[in-house]
Order: sequence, then structure tokens, then C-alpha cells
Amino acid sequence: MTEPASEQQAQAQPQSGAYPPVPQAPGGGVGQWGPPGKPRPIGTSILLAIVTLGIYCLVWTYKTHEEIKRHSGEGVGGLLGLILYIFVGIVTPFLIANEVEKMLHKAGRPSKVSTKTGFWILIPLIGAFIWFPKVQGQLNEYWQSIGAQG
Repeated sequence: MTEPASEQQAQAQPQSGAYPPVPQAPGGGVGQWGPPGKPRPIGTSILLAIVTLGIYCLVWTYKTHEEIKRHSGEGVGGLLGLILYIFVGIVTPFLIANEVEKMLHKAGRPSKVSTKTGFWILIPLIGAFIWFPKVQGQLNEYWQSIGAQG
């Protein structure tokens, strides 16, 4: 017996703001999800970026691209993401925000960030302090919703 459409919609919607589990491909084929990334404390990450004079930004960029690629099977991956950051750094805020958005949409989830989020980085002095919490916050929320430990 089939359920009424309104009941099906109610079951498909996350309750109390929680995300539904990440969908698995039938038979474990194409579309299989990899391991989740690591949630990172926003304040600690900003402090590390300042204390290391930006070296932590290289590490964070590599790890973020690599985790998205491993989890979703899409994206540029860690090495190419790091190379892009080193040689054409201005594309990185747009690219990472775009990859986060695509990963969430692939998982059937809403995203609070998009490629346009990268424009925050263009505001002198404070742009990075707006962009980073938005992007890392969205990643943390997603990783934790699928069981990642921080």
C-alpha cells in the first residue's frame, strides 16, 4: 500500500534541523560515499593561520580539498587544490565554496554557502574572517551530521 504524498514528503524532510543520513548508491556502485572529513574548530583554525603566518592555510586548503574529493568522489583533490592556492590563490575561496555546495546538493542537502560566498574574501582585512567561518562552519555541520568526530 502506498502512503499519501504528504506523508512521504514529511518523512523525507529532516526533523528538528537534523540532516538525513547520506544516501548510498544501490549495490555500492558509482556514487558511493567515502569517509567524512574532519570537523575543525573555527577559532583554533584562525589562530593557527595567524600564528603560523599563513602556513596553516596551505595545510587547511590541502586537507579540505582532499576530504571533499575522498567523500564525494568529486572536486579537484588536495594536491591540485594546493597548487591552485599557491599559484592563483584568488580562485580558492570560490572553488572551495563551490565544492562544498556541490557535495551538499549531491547528498540532497541544502547549502548555506555557494560559489558567491567567495566574494567575501575580496573585502580587505575582514573578508577572510567572514568567509572562513561560513565555509568551515558549513563543513563542520555536514561532517558532524554524518558521524564525523571532531
